[in-house]
Amino acid sequence: MTHDTRTATAVVTDQPTVVPDPVCMLTAAQESFADLLAGADPEAAVPTCAPWRVADLALHLAGVHWWASAMALGVSLGGPDPSTPRETERLVEIYGWASGHLRATLLERPLEAPALTLDGPGYAGFWYRRQLHETLVHLVDLGVATGRRAPDVARDTPAAVWADTVDEVVTVMHPRQVRLGRAPAPTVAVDLVATDVHGPSGAIVIAPPHSTWRIGPSGGLSDADGAPAAAPDAVVTGPAWALALLVWGRVDADDPHLEITGGADRTAAVRSVLGRTLVP
Repeated sequence: MTHDTRTATAVVTDQPTVVPDPVCMLTAAQESFADLLAGADPEAAVPTCAPWRVADLALHLAGVHWWASAMALGVSLGGPDPSTPRETERLVEIYGWASGHLRATLLERPLEAPALTLDGPGYAGFWYRRQLHETLVHLVDLGVATGRRAPDVARDTPAAVWADTVDEVVTVMHPRQVRLGRAPAPTVAVDLVATDVHGPSGAIVIAPPHSTWRIGPSGGLSDADGAPAAAPDAVVTGPAWALALLVWGRVDADDPHLEITGGADRTAAVRSVLGRTLVP
């Protein structure tokens, strides 16, 4: 099997940076997950995914990889996460099989190949992005469960990738939650501003279009006529990884890496928006 060499150009801290192709980044994240899993207590608590234990987290991510492989091929396979096995050796074996199967499937599928997505028929490129972000967030979960600090795990990944993780939640995951009735539509506007990613990128898949996002009324950066969007009720500023973990519910808005500015009710506004279920 040959590996294509897709790359994505992003602008990070004002200097152009070439981000490796998503499958390379996915491979690295999966290998890091497997390495941590091999040395973890399978019954250790996962504080960021309570009440899960490490075994539950590993079985969930393995199952998601397997399911996403089928979706990339246009097949919907459902079912609950398994609860066994729970032995470390077996968990590593199962995760290795599922992660390898996902990579093989994605490498054989062109970005534009027909596929099923979370919103119905679409293209296989959706899953390159979705599974990279899924793995990165759960890698942080596993890192925390094994005694590492979330920032120490997250900083191993380029800021542009974490920015795209934020972008996916704001433009794909959260709107879907609202459409499905899983979360109410926000009535206040909160802007998220990444301090370590600037300007548009020429990415194929990893393509954060900007470093500022809005959740709430007048979502996006401008209104339909191209005029500046109305002022937000609050602004949350910080590194892209911290914003990504915030919208995924892994850190709170009072995390020391984040700063909240805005009107007198800014803290209440942030809690109103980010206290909701932004992701499945």
